[in-house]
Amino acid sequence: MLSGKALTTAMGILPHKELQDAQKLALSLDIPFWPQLPHFRFREDMYAQFAEHFPGIIIDEIKRSVVFSHQRFAEEIDNYLENSALPEYFALAQESSAAFNGFLQEDLSAYAMIHGQSVGPISFGLKICDEERKPMIYNDFVREILYDFLQHKVTWQYNQLKRVHANPFVWLDEPGLEMIFNSLSAYTYEAAFGEYSAFLSKLPGPKGVHLCGNPDWAFLLNAKLDILSVDAFSWGHILVRYVDEVKEFLKRGGIISWGIVPTLTGELNLETTETLTNRLLQLWKFLNQHGLDDDLLYERSWLAPSRCCLINNDGTLSVQNSFALLREISKSLRSR
Repeated sequence: MLSGKALTTAMGILPHKELQDAQKLALSLDIPFWPQLPHFRFREDMYAQFAEHFPGIIIDEIKRSVVFSHQRFAEEIDNYLENSALPEYFALAQESSAAFNGFLQEDLSAYAMIHGQSVGPISFGLKICDEERKPMIYNDFVREILYDFLQHKVTWQYNQLKRVHANPFVWLDEPGLEMIFNSLSAYTYEAAFGEYSAFLSKLPGPKGVHLCGNPDWAFLLNAKLDILSVDAFSWGHILVRYVDEVKEFLKRGGIISWGIVPTLTGELNLETTETLTNRLLQLWKFLNQHGLDDDLLYERSWLAPSRCCLINNDGTLSVQNSFALLREISKSLRSR
């Protein structure tokens, strides 16, 4: 069973352009990660980063776009199927993951766990559109290949991390999960839940999802995840109202990574260690009133920044400050 106890971690995407600075920041947390750096180059954008070798995908670095072509899919699918038995076919290219190999070369033995990350299949399939601007997730066969493709990508990455640490995991970045339940989505709850659960069951190691939006939390809490990373600063008050699902999730050993520290400069400047610790404890107090005591919550909780942030005018400063505040909040909770 995974250990909680207010361990600190973060999503993966950082605003840095300097590789060493990004790696140093990632290694400052209890559960470090290899940084994704979209400001360093476009291919580090998570949609471009994990698109290599997916049949039908066109990455245009000049236009900074990733699109899907049905014609190219038809031309490339046989090659994909022939190569899908080869683990290295799903490797992260050096040209799209500047920090990955360097992370593997660090001495990570002092850390309890390490993690990597991948774009999730629902977000990838909803974001990448075909020639008619239709998300490719709505094509049943393409979606089947997409789930297969990302399962192989996650497995390859997990195995690389496993070579350098006994306890790795790769979580899925899934902002698109907020969108599949709205009235405009043709991918139904029932279909998504069945296919997503089957996909998760094939992944190695602990299964985790991060998103910074406000989805149907029952979908994720019931999906047999081990780790759920939440923007608790913005949406924690809604998550905790799924009391029965949260209770079951924690009691069977799940970890909630509470993204309690904002990363937007304007929000961060209004907060302190005390205000954010109290904000988290208020969420826990609501759960206390419904039968979850602080001991269990502490045992099943990690802490994180609320979300990735690439838009602050101060470059990397606010994100660095949010990581520092995160470490202080963790220390405060542990001292209690």
